[in-house]
Amino acid sequence: MPRHYLFFVSHSYCYTILRPLQQAIRRRGDDVAWFLEATCPDLLQPDELRLHTITEVRQYNPLAVFAPGNYVYSFFPGVKVELFHGYPINKRNDLHDDHFKLRGWFDIYCTQGPSSTMPFRLLESRHRYFKVYETGWCKVDALAALQQKPSANSQPTIVYATTFTRGISSAPVMIDVIEQLAAERPWHWMLTLHPKISDPQLIARYQALADRLPNVTFHPLLTYEQLAATDVMLCDTSSIIMEYLLLDKPVVTYRNTRPGDHLLNVTDLADVPAAIEQALTRPADLLQHIRAYAAQHEAHTDGHNSERVLDAVDDFLENYQGHLPHKPLNLFRKLKQRLKVLTH
Repeated sequence: MPRHYLFFVSHSYCYTILRPLQQAIRRRGDDVAWFLEATCPDLLQPDELRLHTITEVRQYNPLAVFAPGNYVYSFFPGVKVELFHGYPINKRNDLHDDHFKLRGWFDIYCTQGPSSTMPFRLLESRHRYFKVYETGWCKVDALAALQQKPSANSQPTIVYATTFTRGISSAPVMIDVIEQLAAERPWHWMLTLHPKISDPQLIARYQALADRLPNVTFHPLLTYEQLAATDVMLCDTSSIIMEYLLLDKPVVTYRNTRPGDHLLNVTDLADVPAAIEQALTRPADLLQHIRAYAAQHEAHTDGHNSERVLDAVDDFLENYQGHLPHKPLNLFRKLKQRLKVLTH
């Protein structure tokens, strides 16, 4: 009989992370269903099965539940697997990176590369109630089919992306710069805002800019295929930078909280145009730094990360399930989860 797997979806960014895993599950002849939180937009395709209630989830009885976010419902059946929604960039420069905060929900952590594997292995040895597998990030499987080379655009295409974090996001101030450059330079622009940006007026301004100018488009979500069709990213401090660097393309950042040789970082808006011009030349030393930095964060770009995730689940079920210490009780958090479901 086919095995059942469940995707726990809390934000719109989960779709592009989970669909490569869905393909791997289907290639094995197994089945997958999706459970969307009430606040998450329904972007499912006609051939994707959605479960709406706890009862439906229990009847489906998944072998494992995969979550790209920071939590998962503990009362769902199945092994709980953390897939992550980005890379450990510590954008706030905190003493302890929130990427490595343990919340007691997961049995398995599927890490992406040395920068995440080594810290989680240390946590595993200390806490012992979960297992760590370096699988690579599922979303990157979509990258394997793309050739990592400059785009063939007749005119440069710049993609603008931003974090949602207040005080770090450039979205409130960058729109005027983009509007001026779109009017003055022969560049195309693809604009996207982080799904957690909730200011309707700010979102409307970016959408209106795209509606007004023929060389500007606005995208709620961007795929790797769309990113690969651009030449340079303009950003601030967001884990999407790491995804773009995997395409072997330069990134210009504005007031990045963790600048380095892999970025062209500026601290003055007036310097953005010159930095983009420099990035479009693809300096050889910059590309070398990009490749070295990317390898630390994503160890696997062969297109088989999703298969490694499923292998990790199989290994856990065979060798570790029932043999590890219990996860933390989390009684208050578990009660909040149940109330959250009951009130939606």
